[in-house]
Order: sequence, then C-alpha cells, then structure tokens
Amino acid sequence: MALTDLLSPDAIFSALRVNGKKQALQEMSERAAQVSGLPAREIFDALLQRERLGSTGVGDGIAIPHGKLAKCNRIFGIFARLERAIDFEALDGLPVDLIFLLIAPESAGADHLKALAGIARVLRDPEMAAQLRATRDASALYSLLTLTPASHAA
Repeated sequence: MALTDLLSPDAIFSALRVNGKKQALQEMSERAAQVSGLPAREIFDALLQRERLGSTGVGDGIAIPHGKLAKCNRIFGIFARLERAIDFEALDGLPVDLIFLLIAPESAGADHLKALAGIARVLRDPEMAAQLRATRDASALYSLLTLTPASHAA
C-alpha cells in the first residue's frame, strides 16, 4: 500500500508544537477529524486505548500511533514533524519528532498491518528521516512521503 493512498496534502503538520504525547495525539486527532469527517474524540480515544497496550514509539525518534474505528470506511493517515521532540515512551527511550498517525476501519485486518509496515519501512530509512526532519514546508513533506520509491513497496 503506497503512502499516496493514505495521505492527502491537508493531512500534514510541518512544525507541530506540542508539549507531550497526549497533546500530540489530540492535535493530530483534530486534523484526522477534519480530513475524514469522523469525530475527533472517537479518534483520540481509539489512539489512547492502543497506547495503553504499549507505546507506538518505534524508536529512532519515530512514532506510529494507530487505531481502528467502526465508523471509518477507509485507511488514512496524518503526518506530523514536531517543532521539538517529545517523550513518547518509545521502545528505545529516545524522544520522538516524527509521527505518522494511522486510522483504519475495524474490518481492515491485513490491510491495516500492511499500511503499518509500509509506514515503518519509509520512516525508518535513515536518509528519509533526515530529509523529513530538515523540511519545514508541508507540501515538500507531502512530496517526500508520497513520491519516494520506498513508499510504493508496502
């Protein structure tokens, strides 16, 4: 699954300013609600419920919070490059500054897992992560995420 299938240009934060994990998830849930028409509170609650199982901070300054919603009819994502890194209780203990939020229908199953794997593959590429961290323009971030050959490997 290509990241072009998950992201829209209005789903990008180029320099999100937040003080912590909960605030980041809240801000990103608001944007996800605008993009999808789903209630922000339901998105936020689904993300918090998933975080209770264990942090979605996957290491190297990257987090991939995700959740499933019954009312959701397609898999979609929101990307944020943070103004400054925050504690996300990541597996490696490092603060997070790149967050890709993923929301999927409850019935998504394997497609949800493929999307998560594809996102992780793109973001964990050291060159890609460095480019994302260096870019402060939302349209440039969108282009980086959607035009890379690696994003089509998912």
